[in-house]
Amino acid sequence: MKRRLSRRMMLRGLGVSMALPWMESTSVWGEQPKATGGAKSADGSAAPLRFAVLFAGNGFHRTEWWAKGAGKEMELGGVLSPLTDYRERLLFLQGLYNEEALKGNIHSSQTGNLLSGAPLASGGEIRSGASVDQVLAQRYGNGTKVPSLVLACEKSNPSVHKNYSMLYSSHISWSSPTTPTPLELYPSLAFDRLFKEGSHRSDASVLDAVLSDASDLRRQISESDRRKLDEYLNSVREVERRIENAGRRGELQGWKPTLTEPNIPRPNDGVPQDVGEHMRLMCDLLVLGFQTDATRICTLKLNNDHSSLRFPNLGIDYMIHHLLSHQDSADWLTVNQFFVKQLAYIAAKLDAVQEGERTALDNSVIMFCSSMLSGSTHDATQLPVIVLGGAGGKLETGRVLDYRDQPNRKMCSLYLSLMDKFGVSLDSFGDSTERLANV
Repeated sequence: MKRRLSRRMMLRGLGVSMALPWMESTSVWGEQPKATGGAKSADGSAAPLRFAVLFAGNGFHRTEWWAKGAGKEMELGGVLSPLTDYRERLLFLQGLYNEEALKGNIHSSQTGNLLSGAPLASGGEIRSGASVDQVLAQRYGNGTKVPSLVLACEKSNPSVHKNYSMLYSSHISWSSPTTPTPLELYPSLAFDRLFKEGSHRSDASVLDAVLSDASDLRRQISESDRRKLDEYLNSVREVERRIENAGRRGELQGWKPTLTEPNIPRPNDGVPQDVGEHMRLMCDLLVLGFQTDATRICTLKLNNDHSSLRFPNLGIDYMIHHLLSHQDSADWLTVNQFFVKQLAYIAAKLDAVQEGERTALDNSVIMFCSSMLSGSTHDATQLPVIVLGGAGGKLETGRVLDYRDQPNRKMCSLYLSLMDKFGVSLDSFGDSTERLANV
């Protein structure tokens, strides 16, 4: 049986692939299949990388979103003042934009493609593009129990605004061009998704995952190769048993999650009435998901663009978020700082988790952004973007990068650069085919 079985160089299962030995039934293995960009899970000594996006709708105070200098000497505008302790751990990116976001209306068409750079359908139709968090979830995060955790602190708005669906204003994460990723608004249900009893994908046997592919292969190879394949699979099973037994005896070395179960109680059912409590619970769940390795990809939408949230917890209850964003007032700055404090809180909690020589913050990439620079002008010609964390030592932080006069200032170029840190290397994403310089 001299067949070309190049696709059988690897046995494949759900989120799993396993290399095969040489077999006489194949005259040549053929070319190696092109890498899908999927990054390997951490080896025995290295913690995995995590990716998070925090979104705040309606932009920020027009004169208080800025940074200058570098490292310990970096100066931050009023909006970013809660991040003073993390100046050396962040990148302030100025001048990036999405070209497609300038072609429609305000709010909806500025938000629906924030993480994809895709053109949006108008007239109430729903069509965007797969977002960067979901691409990473499919190619990097699928070894965890929850490949992608998508959290929200304000419910989705299904209405239409200026000929564009408000679902665009309500969703930054998209699983496909026509499918916004479902939002988890209830902290208790997000907690259950992370920790409710059930099989953990990464705990499943590799061999069990590829048995269907192996059975298919057995029908195509010679008798001697079948014996060789059976011997090979038996050896893999024996290794799995030894690893499982060693784990029970506590003999395994290398990286392990610092928590194996939640260290906070299950949140109460329903949506917290206090917006501060709601946001803080969602931040805790993001950190807990990373710390237990239940997920490595999380998107947290603090509010919608065109948001209706009010802030009685701040003593600012006379106007909804959207209308407040139209005036660069002291109250608007206070609300902005409240949002940035959520990022600072996450950073502090991750930085307190030691993972070898690094912390969980060092092993993360957290992007904080909005769909416009200023709510008072609806300006999306440049977007407010911060990246916090070290990507496992792959990201040089403590810098201000200004792209306003650069030939390439596409948000999707940033996404290509960030995905590279996770071993997900694509030729193109959204409207970009090149990486962002200096990231």
